[in-house]
Amino acid sequence: MAKRISQSAVNWAALAERVPAQQKGNLATFKVKSDGYLRRVLANPDAPPKIDWAAYKRAVPIAGMVDNFQKQYEALKVPYPADTLTAKVEAQSVEVKKAIEAFVQESNANIAKYQKEIEDVKATLPYDQMTMEDFRDAHPELAIDSINKPTFWPHNAEEQLDYVDPEKQNAPAH
Repeated sequence: MAKRISQSAVNWAALAERVPAQQKGNLATFKVKSDGYLRRVLANPDAPPKIDWAAYKRAVPIAGMVDNFQKQYEALKVPYPADTLTAKVEAQSVEVKKAIEAFVQESNANIAKYQKEIEDVKATLPYDQMTMEDFRDAHPELAIDSINKPTFWPHNAEEQLDYVDPEKQNAPAH
């Protein structure tokens, strides 16, 4: 036999902390429905009322009919549904916890990488204090190399002699 519930097992305050602001209305509606269901359950007695079989035996003239009903009634057992989903939910919980741990580890690795990048940026000389050589040392891929790869002013890719427009390069020939 299932145990009688006396109060909701849901921690509504903890749940409300985790619900996004735009879902607060839905949570309130769900709480009202849940509380209504709990009130309806608690309004019923925990055991069915006892039947006065002796009164029925006195009132019913057919012999053995009340005894037959009493035997059938007492033999009747309403089965409580078996819990088949708790194991699945716990398995999903374990999988979700593993995914969360993996995400946390990946996030911590990203945080460490970004912290290192922040430290590198903080360690570089401010741009207003850099010379052209300092800029070349800090950003060799962006710096103008007038010795090994000379360019024309304004030193962007479109103004150079060997520039090919990617749109024209990929366009079919007429």
